[in-house]
Parts: sequence; C-alpha cells; structure tokens
Amino acid sequence: MDSSQNEQSVPADALETPTDETAVTTETSTPSETPAGGKPPKKPNALKKFFKKFNLYLLIFIFIVVIAGAVSIVSYLNSKKVPPSPTIASQALTTDALKQLANSDATVGGSGQTLTVQGNAIFSGQVLIRSDLNVAGTVKIGTEIVAPQITISGKSNLSDTQIQSLQVANNTTLQGTLTAQKDLNVGGTAAFSGPITAGQITVTKLILSGNASLQVPNHIAFTGASPTRNNINTTTLGAGGTASINGSDTAGTVNVNSGNNPAAGCFVTVTFNQPFTSAPHVLISPVGNAAGQTQYYVDRSTTGFSVCTANAAPANQTFAYDYFVTQ
Repeated sequence: MDSSQNEQSVPADALETPTDETAVTTETSTPSETPAGGKPPKKPNALKKFFKKFNLYLLIFIFIVVIAGAVSIVSYLNSKKVPPSPTIASQALTTDALKQLANSDATVGGSGQTLTVQGNAIFSGQVLIRSDLNVAGTVKIGTEIVAPQITISGKSNLSDTQIQSLQVANNTTLQGTLTAQKDLNVGGTAAFSGPITAGQITVTKLILSGNASLQVPNHIAFTGASPTRNNINTTTLGAGGTASINGSDTAGTVNVNSGNNPAAGCFVTVTFNQPFTSAPHVLISPVGNAAGQTQYYVDRSTTGFSVCTANAAPANQTFAYDYFVTQ
C-alpha cells in the first residue's frame, strides 16, 4: 500500500488520543521491537538492579568491616573466660599398696597422678628419679655425694670440702687461713696487704717501690758461684808470692801472700761468673797492716776487676782485700 492509503486507515480521532497512550500503542505495534516468536521481553533481574544502585568497592569494604567486628567480638568474649585450672588426680597410698610395693616391683598411679605420703618414708634400697627432684625443705645427706656436675646458684656453706681440681672464674675471698700443702703458682700479680712470713723466698728480681725500706735484723749473705781467679802477676807479688779468691761475684776476699822483692802493679784479676750489663761499682777494703801500707786501687769492667797497688807491697807478708760489687 502507498502512503495515501495508510493515512486514510488512521481513525479520525487519533489526533485526539493522549500522548502516553499514543506512545504505548506505537511501541506495541512497532514490528522491530517485538522479539522473535512473538514472546514478551524478559524482565531485568532484581539482584542486578540492586548491585547497579551501589558501588562494588563499597560493598567489599562493608563486608570486611563486618568480619573484623565479628572477630573482635569473639576475641573479647574469649578473653573474659577464666582458663580452667589443670587438675591432677591424687591417689592415697593404702596399706595394701605398701605391701604390694614391699613384695614386688609394682607401679602405683600414672604420670598424671600425685603420690602423697603423709608420714615418714624409709627406702632401704636405691632410689631412681628419672626426672627433676624438687625439695622444699632442707636436704641432709649422711654420706658423700657422687655427681658428675653440681651447679649452685645461691650461697653455699661448706664446712669441710676436698676438691681434686678447683677452677674459679671470678674473684675469690678467703676469710680464714689458707694452707697450701704443695706449691703455689701465681700467673699474674700477687698483692699482700699484710706481712708475709716464709721460711725461704726465692725471687728472680726484688723491687722495693715507693717509700720502702729493707730491714734485715740478722746477717746478709751473698751466695753464688765463685768468680774465676786468673792473671796472677808474680812480678808484683814478688818471688814465691801467691794469691787466692774466696766469695762470689757480689762480695768476697782476695788473699795475698807477698814474696821477695814485690813491685807496684796489679796483684790478681777477678773474672765474674755472670758478667754485668755495665761497669759495676767495686768497693775495696784492706785487711791487715801490710795491706794498709799499700796504695791500693782497682781496675774494673763488665767482666771483672783487678786489685792493684801504686807502690810495692811489704815483702813476705800475708794480707787481704775485701771487695763488694754492685750494679
């Protein structure tokens, strides 16, 4: 049909129809919007409409807040609960049980039970404890203790103790007398605030520090190996004269027997057994009238000294010179 025929088929009162109804009529009559097969269109899902109205991230945040609140509430309620106290079953030791223990190797109770003995207990044989031993009172032992290792954290009072090897890591204070039956070896410095009494003290080097003084109530003896006597000058001693040495490197006596026609010069040279690091001080003292008549002097070095006279000594006389040597 042409357009003129269509226009003629429209009712005359179509222009008087309201706008909404005309739109509805037009929509229902439009062939392009009608689904295939003539079925009515599906209505949109209500859940999808609900999610379209809200933001997806906002829903996730609300979900997380709800879960966190639930966890907090559960934790708070659990913290208010009083934890149950562990219960240990107690079992009394009856007379029949004691008889059973005396006559056989029996097990009383389990690992979760406590054995309570109200009275005293005497064990005639050995006692083996497989775990720790806790004693609330005093432990009294009538004989020795045999243990591979003992650790004491507090104070200990030992009346009579014998130790084969003792190692102390920290400081040690001994309030009583210390008696060492054998040697005492000290690797470091030893300080004594009081007097030291010893039968004999052997030291390599003795140093008196500060305003110290050395008091020797008895004799002082300088012992040691005797020096070597050599270079006896028979011309100075005279014909038939002799000389000898008695003493040590520190102190001693040079004995002289003059002969016929002695002359000025050195009688004898003394060689030290242990040389000095520098030329020592040699003090000479004449012994006897004949030694006093000589104009004596010494020649010294690190290895020894010589006793000399500036004039001829008296002939056929016996005299001596005492010497003392210091560094």
